Amino acid sequence: MLYQSNLLFGLLAEKVIMDKDKDTPLVMYMFVICMLLLCVGSSTDPIDTYCPTEFPLYSSNSTFDNNLKLLLGLLPSNTASKNGFYNTSVGDGQDKVYGQALCRGDITNSTVCKECIQKASQDLTKMCNSEDAIIWYELCQVRYSFQMFFTSMTYTGKYPNHNLKEKNISHTSGFDQVLAYLMNNLSQEAAFIPANNMFAAGEIQYSGSDGIKNKKLYGLVQCTRDISEGDCATCLSSALTELTQCCSFREGGIILSRTCNVRFESYRFFNQSSAKMLLFPTSKGGGKWKPWMFALTIVGSLLVLAVTILLCTACLLRKGDTGRDEERIERTLLQQLATSKSVAVTQEGDLISSDELLFMNLATIKDATDDFSDTNKLGQGGFGAVYKGVLPDGSEVAVKRLSKKSWQGIEELKNEVILIAKLQHKNLVRLLGCGLEGDEKFLIYEFMSNKSLDQFIFDPEKRSEFDWHTWYGIINGIARGLLYLHEESRLKIIHRDLKPNNVLLDHEMVAKISDFGMARIFFENQNTANTKRVVGTYGYMAPEYAMEGLFSVKSDVFSFGVMLLEIINGKRNSGFYTTELAPTLLAYAWQLWNEERKLEFVDPVLLESCMACEVVKCMHIGLLCVQEDPELRPNMSSVVVLLGSEQMALPKPSQPVFSLGRAFHVDQDPGPATTTNPSMNGGSTLSSVLPR
Repeated sequence: MLYQSNLLFGLLAEKVIMDKDKDTPLVMYMFVICMLLLCVGSSTDPIDTYCPTEFPLYSSNSTFDNNLKLLLGLLPSNTASKNGFYNTSVGDGQDKVYGQALCRGDITNSTVCKECIQKASQDLTKMCNSEDAIIWYELCQVRYSFQMFFTSMTYTGKYPNHNLKEKNISHTSGFDQVLAYLMNNLSQEAAFIPANNMFAAGEIQYSGSDGIKNKKLYGLVQCTRDISEGDCATCLSSALTELTQCCSFREGGIILSRTCNVRFESYRFFNQSSAKMLLFPTSKGGGKWKPWMFALTIVGSLLVLAVTILLCTACLLRKGDTGRDEERIERTLLQQLATSKSVAVTQEGDLISSDELLFMNLATIKDATDDFSDTNKLGQGGFGAVYKGVLPDGSEVAVKRLSKKSWQGIEELKNEVILIAKLQHKNLVRLLGCGLEGDEKFLIYEFMSNKSLDQFIFDPEKRSEFDWHTWYGIINGIARGLLYLHEESRLKIIHRDLKPNNVLLDHEMVAKISDFGMARIFFENQNTANTKRVVGTYGYMAPEYAMEGLFSVKSDVFSFGVMLLEIINGKRNSGFYTTELAPTLLAYAWQLWNEERKLEFVDPVLLESCMACEVVKCMHIGLLCVQEDPELRPNMSSVVVLLGSEQMALPKPSQPVFSLGRAFHVDQDPGPATTTNPSMNGGSTLSSVLPR
């Protein structure tokens, strides 16, 4: 609003001067001036600030404080003189401060840019004494940190209070497509046209289905210029997903991040000279939007329509209401799929190309699997069957043929395509391709010759084939794969169904986490979520998730702890009551731990090849992971450090939940569950959990 306020101020001031000799009442001039001052004054407030309390706080007049003052003093003039973007650092060692400033791309007046950076710098130090902070104004943003953040794309996804001020309205049919068309075009220009300095603004004229013509929508996108083109596109894609969620039913909206910002309004809020004019595609009849025409220009957006149709059809078959978090995450996943730049869809709805993922037609898959013959079948689970296949080039693959009519099959396809295709780690199974053709939905993975971990943990003969060194490598591999999902990937992923069946082993016994059909994305500042649709597997679900539907990274930590104890002992947690030693494996481990009989918990076969202190340390870590209070469980970064350390002191574990799985009614997973590659949710899967 600052640009509009200054423009309005100038026009009205000119009017006052021109009318000074006329009989305009003085009170009118005073009223106009007061209103203008209020308008301009309100626009000088920051849109939002981020002052995280988890980072260290600095003291007044400390070395860090003095370095910060020097740095903030350098930003205004340098940013204004260097075309609106500048970053630098001041100091050395632990007191070194990194800073960055960005002015909005349509601000060509260096004085306006400089004054905004000055104001932002002053306000940031008044509002925050954290060693890492950022402030956003309408025309600029300023960030500083104790850690080097240049060239690093970090998506924050903040919803400023500005959005709450926007009026809620009912848009005409097709508004979401118009908004996506505009913002996707602007994102492409900002990210991939160097002359634009990672900024683009534009307007689009379109006709609504209600017959009203010449509607206009205005949009703006921008990235900080230290990140790569690809990171800019990724950041804008994530931001546009959230913009649609928060504000597609409003007159306008804005999403802020450390490295990119997006905004749309029903009025022009930027310098018109910076704008690009777009025309939304329409049919010859003028007014009705055609998906196949839209696909000619933004092919990625058409994919969302195909998946939406599937979802809407599936929703008719679903019973009960999913939680708000489920709906929000579904929209997020759907929008991320829609903004994929390299996906094309034919008029018949077939997937045909992608830079990140290979799309295969049904005929190719049938040839590879001998028409899904039973001789090639690797396993069966609730979402479908898995078959071994051989592609024309001779490479072996595992093909998961998802259930034709199930909502879960659609959900799994959507999750796997979006998540695994974007995640690359040696401890995650590789998704090579997928297909969607009529009722057929299938996923193609790398073939894992040693199949799943459960075949080795619970088979005494196969366990004896490997020494403790191999098992310890598997434990570390699972831990590092989870750490990547929780903290190191571009997305924060909660797996929600971690179990030995979903850990695959390659020819070198390297562990790879698989089966992301139940996984959920968390936003950067999100720690927990709640769902009414509890999904998971008997014996591995955290108590807070099974009882209350609360899940977080600590839910996965609990599942990891159960698996770790199973690897050490060789028995399943869920069926341990048949041994009559204790109701669960966790209870047995806790009992022996407190009685100082720790080595009795270890499978005797492992004791022949392990160091006692190392296997006891792993038992200790396992008990820390399965504690009832999720706050007491370590995160996966701590687990990885503890596994690799020989001397770090471990905290004392508290009592785990003993009756987990026996106090709940369990709806069994439909269909027989046998070993799969990748696993097909072998074992009993919870589709609903009700306390007795």
